[in-house]
Amino acid sequence: MGSGIAQCIAEHGMRVFILDSNPEIVKKAVSKISERLQRAVDSGEITSDHRKEIFEKICIVENLNQAEDADFVIEAIIEDIENKKNLFNRLDKIFSNDIVLASNTSSLSISEIAKSANHPERIAGMHFFNPAYKMKLVEVVKGIKTSRDTIEKTKKLANILEKIPVEVNDTPGFIVNRILIPMINEAAFALQDNVADKESIDTAMKLGAAHPMGPLALADLIGIDVCLHIMESLEKNLNNPKYKPCELLKQMVKENKLGRKTGQGFYTYKK
Repeated sequence: MGSGIAQCIAEHGMRVFILDSNPEIVKKAVSKISERLQRAVDSGEITSDHRKEIFEKICIVENLNQAEDADFVIEAIIEDIENKKNLFNRLDKIFSNDIVLASNTSSLSISEIAKSANHPERIAGMHFFNPAYKMKLVEVVKGIKTSRDTIEKTKKLANILEKIPVEVNDTPGFIVNRILIPMINEAAFALQDNVADKESIDTAMKLGAAHPMGPLALADLIGIDVCLHIMESLEKNLNNPKYKPCELLKQMVKENKLGRKTGQGFYTYKK
């Protein structure tokens, strides 16, 4: 997701710093951006000169201090609350107090993340959807202590990126994942219970519910591990058995059948 967000920002003429504790992840992110932009050139969406201009906006840095003059910070690390809290504690100390610190978390509490900082009022959720350089929606999440100014700055950036920001309170799953992921989970149950095969389930939802993509194919796009993590988070934080993850999802994660990113999920993909 981080590479998609960085690409989106660069495509809108802004300089973007990319940083990860693992240099290999940065290398892969830049490679993905390069490949996507080249496909855009090949399809006639952009020119080679425009591709070069976009790519020149992307700056790789080795530590946070090298990006301390940034006007806005977006975190997109793994969905682990302690890792995020530790990072935001560091971000809060490095960046000036008027800079928004936004998390791209898909399910974790913004209020909990903000507890690690001395200035929780400048921390908000800015949840992009995959692929971030194409999908129009951004969920702007208001934590308990998030200021109105922080929310407005976050919505303003979303508008600059030609996104549609939707403001949401800090609740498990926010809007989309609170509704979407349980539907995917139910589709997995339908497959597990032999209601129908995967193609029939997806076709039924596309034609019967006017969905552009079936729930199982969508799960492969999102990532089976991500879907499972969100379901586990919903079950834990809402304390409701209706959010119990399907065993099929758990088994697929154990077998590293995570969807498109591993080449195998509910469907098989060429890497």
